[in-house]
Amino acid sequence: MNSPMNSASTPLSGRRAEAARNDQRILDAARTVFVADPGAPIAAVAEHAGVGISALYRRYASKEELLRRLCGDGLKVYIAAATEALADSGDPWEAFARFMGRVVDADTHSLTSRLAGTFTPTEELGRDAATAQELNEQLFERTRASGAIRPDLDVNDLSMVFEQVASVRLGDEGRTRQLRHRYLALLLEAVHAPAATPLPGPPPSWQELTARW
Repeated sequence: MNSPMNSASTPLSGRRAEAARNDQRILDAARTVFVADPGAPIAAVAEHAGVGISALYRRYASKEELLRRLCGDGLKVYIAAATEALADSGDPWEAFARFMGRVVDADTHSLTSRLAGTFTPTEELGRDAATAQELNEQLFERTRASGAIRPDLDVNDLSMVFEQVASVRLGDEGRTRQLRHRYLALLLEAVHAPAATPLPGPPPSWQELTARW
């Protein structure tokens, strides 16, 4: 027989589980809506999620707060992918290529670069962005030191590579994923040393990349 405490806690657990499901539904809807159109109203997210606008506002007080959450989630996924790659003691190029594939699958640049300039970043987002870049540089330099990356490539070129792959959208999610990996493989061939011809022009600077925020 359940104790009174257990009986009382069961409905609470159910409510929390439902709240978590609603929150995830809102985040999934927001991702879909705002990646397609960063200027879309927050009401479009509620409609897509199938929740009332008041239920959405109970979780996120504004569109900016929701956008910050999406961008923050994207940065955390990127940080986790880079951390995992750096912990990989195997072949540096293979670890780098797996990292690139994981970031493409997570579609983090549809959340970060696509939403740049649509909200005011917080200090926490700034710290996470700096951490992501620091890990990015460590992974890039380790791979380049192994001789696997063409010498005229810069770490900041990776952001543009990810943006190019993230722009590929055709058909359903499965077909989009196939095509993204097709073009990622093509781009990785271009990144891999040796290079047939030098790259024209200078790479983007960190200042250029961050100015969009």
